[in-house]
Amino acid sequence: MKGGPAARRAYFDRALGRLFPARAGVPAEYGAAVAQRNAALRRVAIGASSRDAVSPWTERVAELGTALVSARAEAVALLAPPFGERADELGLPGGELRYEAEPPTREALEARLDDDLDRGTTGLGPHLDDVEIRADERDLRRFGSQGEQRLAVLSLILAEAALLSERGPAPPLLLLDDVLSELDEVRRAALVERLAGTGQTLITATAASALPAQPAQLVEVTPGAAR
Repeated sequence: MKGGPAARRAYFDRALGRLFPARAGVPAEYGAAVAQRNAALRRVAIGASSRDAVSPWTERVAELGTALVSARAEAVALLAPPFGERADELGLPGGELRYEAEPPTREALEARLDDDLDRGTTGLGPHLDDVEIRADERDLRRFGSQGEQRLAVLSLILAEAALLSERGPAPPLLLLDDVLSELDEVRRAALVERLAGTGQTLITATAASALPAQPAQLVEVTPGAAR
């Protein structure tokens, strides 16, 4: 939530891989194509190659970039409704996800070739995009409190878990590390109610008293021992 766009791109690219396993490799393939185009740009810039050498990679970046924008848009569209529902349940009303991106075309990439040659890098495409995580029309990265940001992350994880439960052969295992420390009693109860239908969940807490419900299994860890 607090970091730059790369962290959010990475998360949503992993999410699209879990939601659409057949397209899980698209982000890596696109990244490799951009790296190859950037290398070709730098070779041209130092006079070690001709501009024609960039053309095949321009076409590849446009092709894979279009596929990646489409896959991301589908993933965000699937995640957005359950994210809004989970955020509302946890006291973060108006939660929404926004991914507004245009797929890179060969024509657009070629039109900025001179600029890319000057910089030695591809300045257009989904490797520069961002996904906005919002509540009440506010971009939570810039205008959200730390508590709101943590609620948004938790809501996003719960939304993805719900989708994977619906689409997969089995619900995912949820690992929630110390999420209770910043939740009040009402939000803790809402979290437990939601987790009741999501499969197996492992929650860590500093004390058993922080747990809002009786767990199916409780493991207490003290220095050198777990019981």
